[in-house]
Amino acid sequence: MRRSRTGHGAFSRRAFLRRTTAAAASAVAFPYLVRPSAVGLCGAAPASERITVGLIGTGGRMRAINGGLAGCKDAQRIAVCDVHDASRERMRLALKLSPADSYPDLRALIARDDIDAVAIATPDHWHVPAAIAAAKAGKDIYCEKPLSNTISEGRALVEAVRRHDMVFQHGTQLHSLWEVKHACELVRNGRIGELKAIRIGSPPGRATGIHPPQPVPEGFDYDQWLGPAPWAPYTPARVGHNPGLPGWYFVSDYSLSGWIAGYGVHDIDIAHWGMDTQRTGPVRIEGRGVFPTDGLWDTVLTYDLEFTYANGVKLIMTDTGKNLHGVRFEGTEGWVFTRSRTKAQPASLLRETFGPNETHLQASPGHVRNFIDCVKSRAETITPAEVAHRATSTALLGGIAVKLARPLRWDPQRERFLGDDDANDMLSYTMRSPWRV
Repeated sequence: MRRSRTGHGAFSRRAFLRRTTAAAASAVAFPYLVRPSAVGLCGAAPASERITVGLIGTGGRMRAINGGLAGCKDAQRIAVCDVHDASRERMRLALKLSPADSYPDLRALIARDDIDAVAIATPDHWHVPAAIAAAKAGKDIYCEKPLSNTISEGRALVEAVRRHDMVFQHGTQLHSLWEVKHACELVRNGRIGELKAIRIGSPPGRATGIHPPQPVPEGFDYDQWLGPAPWAPYTPARVGHNPGLPGWYFVSDYSLSGWIAGYGVHDIDIAHWGMDTQRTGPVRIEGRGVFPTDGLWDTVLTYDLEFTYANGVKLIMTDTGKNLHGVRFEGTEGWVFTRSRTKAQPASLLRETFGPNETHLQASPGHVRNFIDCVKSRAETITPAEVAHRATSTALLGGIAVKLARPLRWDPQRERFLGDDDANDMLSYTMRSPWRV
């Protein structure tokens, strides 16, 4: 489904979709047409109905996204980008693309007029620069978590998505699970009584030793990989899998709050959904953490965090050495625990259904499927940019709190700390030239 790069003009795809969607909604009294794909009937689609997608980053997370796209016959993957030649070539061959559809520089892929949407699965420090460039070029965006590396750049991305009228999906895939939705509906409909606290257990960070510099391997554009991050000597432990996870997850130059944001944003996203605080944030944060004393990886290892919200609910987040991995909502009449599985007390809560006048949260046919459907309908995805930013910014606030090790007061409307210049200095950082947001 091709369109002009800007998406503007009388005959743009986006304008056409708005007109036809509005007409259908008026005729049948529904917010938008329910396509066969939206109910899982992903049959072959004619070329004129396909959403063309460019893949930015070809590592483990992109392989998962690519699997979701493969199940959507109305999505056509037409270009790949990665600074690792070998990884990019494997993805190109798997998709049976020509060498001309393979790019080491994301800017070249984003500049293509025939791409409707991009999927971004880069290291964290690249998420916002890549996504803003895509928004400016008129591309809809699926972006892996966490949304941003700092709170200020996350806000800049939200504004860019809004200004350019793009569809955005955040890679917090648990949001598309029925079990998570049901647990949050139990909380929102008062089945556990008045919500008092939420407890999160999320995996701890990791440490490693000293890793001396090594020559940059052939076929790897290391300077482009660093991008907006400070220059640093190459070593495999900085960029590779060591084992199972890339080292950059645990280096503050690329993941400022470490695993609190890199993994914990999934759980904070669930907590916000159940608490109905998806478009705001806490008002007070307090935290303590243990950091590596030496070695390349320098982000927090174990942590204890307490976020207080304006509604009085406390969100207590620790590493999994102290709390079970997942999200537990605690009320005056019971509790419900969820992640990929759900438990409750009393257990009968899991059989609860909800009446027509109760809260029914948005259902998703699958995270990637939801994105493709929304690209077509122009509806808001299940995890849009503002929701992504609020979950990520809460995680980043936790990272700041454990570094400063003192109570912090936060204004979620202005997105500033109250009376703390040192903390406010940590809301942004200077990117390496020529990169900027």
